[in-house]
Amino acid sequence: MLTADRWKEYTVLDTSRGEKLEDFGGYRLIRPDPQVIWDTERSLPEWKKPNAHYHRSKNGGGSWEFFDLPKQWQICYELPGKEKITFNLKPFSFKHTGVFPEQAVNWDRCSTLIKERIRKGGEAPRVLNLFAYTGGATMAAAASGARLTHVDASKGMVTWAKENAAASGLSEAPIRYLVDDCTKFVERELRRGNTYEAIIMDPPSYGRGPKGELWKIEDDIFDFVKLCEKLLSDKPLFFLINSYTTGLQAGVLTYMLDTVIKKRHGGHTVSDEIGLPVRKSGLVLPCGAAGLWSAEA
Repeated sequence: MLTADRWKEYTVLDTSRGEKLEDFGGYRLIRPDPQVIWDTERSLPEWKKPNAHYHRSKNGGGSWEFFDLPKQWQICYELPGKEKITFNLKPFSFKHTGVFPEQAVNWDRCSTLIKERIRKGGEAPRVLNLFAYTGGATMAAAASGARLTHVDASKGMVTWAKENAAASGLSEAPIRYLVDDCTKFVERELRRGNTYEAIIMDPPSYGRGPKGELWKIEDDIFDFVKLCEKLLSDKPLFFLINSYTTGLQAGVLTYMLDTVIKKRHGGHTVSDEIGLPVRKSGLVLPCGAAGLWSAEA
């Protein structure tokens, strides 16, 4: 398992009874997590005095209960080359805060590959970030020297990503932001003849585009990967897929990437679970899987 263990301003303190106790830059949040099926003792005193608690509703969805939490605050993450990216956090619907901390393992890998390509004399790679959310991967790639195209169907998420980039000192970085349905955007890019050296995608299990376009990952992901492969340039660098869906295990991601990407471009594929270390138990909380194809090992 790939573990996001380099955070200095975020920690999973404990997990128990369907919930995780997290510290986001000094603010403690309790949020539900479907992976936490164990009933362990809640001996940490922090369980009794969180800054906010998201309660899952029996009818679906849920709501926040606030005790002492600002409307917005920041945490930073340091990439392998010491560049820092900053996230503006705030309690959001569906228990979100504006960052998925486990994705740090993917930010690190993308950053390293981009820097190595540039170090060897290559031009700044063009990176396409699809389902880009609040821009963690976008910032990591831009801070590492890449040129970015950031696409998400939510106008609010794209605005949030711009604010994060500004907080990270990346306002003038070569980042193009678009509010669009990802499939329709890729189809238009193909018609335009545009290409990219790297593609990142973090598709939702289920969702709709800005005009109601339906997305269901099990039905659509393979055809979408085949479509995106056509956007790779003649000197591709990497292709990254992240998945939170339990049906898309690491082996499934490897199979897709080898079938579609490696078959045409050679290279190497590595897929694995990703997770977050839990301070109290010393164990790792699973948080999905990621598959990475790269042109070089």
